[in-house]
Amino acid sequence: MADELPITPHAAPSRNREGQLTYIGDDGRRYVVGLPPESDEATLDRVMTMLCSGNGLIRQIESLCHQWIALVSSGDLDQRAALELLLTTLETALEDSYPENG
Repeated sequence: MADELPITPHAAPSRNREGQLTYIGDDGRRYVVGLPPESDEATLDRVMTMLCSGNGLIRQIESLCHQWIALVSSGDLDQRAALELLLTTLETALEDSYPENG
């Protein structure tokens, strides 16, 4: 539904037994990533290869995020609120560089 809040991935995507790209949401449920209709198995393989090849970079980004959350969380801002602030700030900072229909 259009008025549902987006689900934040809790972990990097992985393949399930059927070979579908999935992730665990912050609500604890597993979600299947929908690819555009023109995507095929080869496209999915390329996406997974790219995700795995960038694994070191993803780990660095994750580590920096943990550091940032630890730095800004306090009595006034708990860790969950700090996480939400971080994600919102990153989305806002990056969205102009990556337009939806670009």
